[in-house]
Amino acid sequence: MQILTGKEVAEKVYESLQSDCNVFVEKYGFPPTLAVILVGSDPASQSYVQGKKQACLSLGFGHRDYHLPSDTSQEALLELIHTLNEDSSVHGILVQMPLPAHLDADLVIQTIRVEKDVDGFHPQNVGNLLIGKPGFVSCTPLGVLQILDYYGISCSSKHVVILGRSNIVGKPMASLLMQKGRDATVTICHSKTEKLQQITKQADILIAAIGRPLYVTEAMVKEGCVVIDVGINRIEDASRKRGYRLVGDVDFEHVAPHCKAITPVPGGVGVMTIAMLMKNTMQAALQLAQKETQ
Repeated sequence: MQILTGKEVAEKVYESLQSDCNVFVEKYGFPPTLAVILVGSDPASQSYVQGKKQACLSLGFGHRDYHLPSDTSQEALLELIHTLNEDSSVHGILVQMPLPAHLDADLVIQTIRVEKDVDGFHPQNVGNLLIGKPGFVSCTPLGVLQILDYYGISCSSKHVVILGRSNIVGKPMASLLMQKGRDATVTICHSKTEKLQQITKQADILIAAIGRPLYVTEAMVKEGCVVIDVGINRIEDASRKRGYRLVGDVDFEHVAPHCKAITPVPGGVGVMTIAMLMKNTMQAALQLAQKETQ
């Protein structure tokens, strides 16, 4: 059984990005720059934003922080996005989700310029993905592909079962895997799926992104499958100093012995998400800089 360590893959991605950033700065005289907007003071969101900032600083990317109060109006938020859209020194724009309830997240996403949508959430980028055209892809599914490629795990002619149908993971993951060149046969399961265990046991590759801690048990996987655990969940643990521990959607301890390969939590897919955000930002900077110089 092989442990698919995302940290190892991310380190290789960062090495390549560091080199790309140096070349970019030497050629254009400014760094690839990411603008991150945080509305409110959600602790988890603050932690994610800080992680993105640290990644930018470590690579030599530029970073803009916009921390807005929780009562920020829709108009004020959209005005900031419009300003960043027109700012040629900003190449990627990310609005940290979730937003406060009074804000329209769909409208916010649609307002971000497509060429700067490094989260890959804009409807145009989602549509491009579905029909196999170039565009930005949601970072977590992109990270899963990077792990599979790094460890030489082919999806061609394999049955891939995805647990979860979110716009952030499940749907884009399915779209990526069914494209020509990946050639997987994809089944998406969700909360209304009947005879779920029968379906998951058919999977050559099982991708768990359902948001339920330790949901996937040994009875749900077939011998020799590959399991990709996207979930990151907190569960209480009095033995830990913090009072909790992080687990995935997969019961790793009992599932792993039945797998050919499996990602751990933490240290698996999670670390790849920010790495792919940085990769998308690099791509956006290159495309925008080349367009400006034409």
